[in-house]
Parts: sequence; C-alpha cells; structure tokens
Amino acid sequence: MNNLTVHPLKKEDIDSIIAIENLCFPTPWTKESMEGELNNKFAKYLVIKKDNVVIGYGGLWLIIDEGHITNIAVHPEFRGIGIGNIIVKELIKLCYIRNISSMTLEVRVSNIVAQNLYKKFGFKEAGIRKRYYSDNDEDALIMWKNEK
Repeated sequence: MNNLTVHPLKKEDIDSIIAIENLCFPTPWTKESMEGELNNKFAKYLVIKKDNVVIGYGGLWLIIDEGHITNIAVHPEFRGIGIGNIIVKELIKLCYIRNISSMTLEVRVSNIVAQNLYKKFGFKEAGIRKRYYSDNDEDALIMWKNEK
C-alpha cells in the first residue's frame, strides 16, 4: 500500500471517479451529478490515489449532526487490499472532526461484502428501505453508527 494519498475531491478527479462509478454500479452517478457535489455545501468527498491514479473514493453529506454516506467505490483492480477500510476510516474522521456523532447509509441487501465492511466500523442494521434501488427494485439495508 505504498504511494497512497488521500485528498478532497477536485474537479480534475471527476472523470476518474465516473470511470470507477461505471465499473462498480448498475446505475452510476453522472458526471453532472458528481460535479454538482463540488458545489454542494453539505457534501464532502475524498479520493484515494495510488501513484497519482484514482483508485477509490467516498462521499458523505454532513447535515446538522448526521453524516450520510452517499457512496463508496474502489476500482475492481484494487479491491481486497484495504482501500475500502481507508475510505470508511477517513469519512468517520471527517465526522469526528466536525463533532458529528451519528452516521448512516443505505446498502443493497445483497452486498454482504460492503455490509461486513461497515459492521467492522460499528455500523448496525436499523431497517429496510423496500425497493430502494431502481435498477432492479432491490431493498436497501439501512445502517447506523452512533458514537453517543
């Protein structure tokens, strides 16, 4: 895991982020949506690079006293080596710095790998959003992490 850097999302990272989105998700965010997040005062996105190439990213919305994880993705060639752990740790750190003690997210009920990642960091199952994903009407598992 040499030559890794983590930094806030910049406009020049967006094409790489969209490429990863397209590799990872059946309904990826559009370039316009991601560019909009740069101007969203509630949004914070982090990018992980290896040798100056984007290999993963994560984002959240900071709303009042909650952090809502919007998306996390790791390029398929770099999965299984701890990049997801780094992203989640950094997002938790962003919330901690801002005195935000609760975090939430939705994850596909079929995405056991992601669920296990979140559980490792203290997220717990809190409910189901029926037919949340429009590509196949799959349910979303709602998960929460509370530090109070």
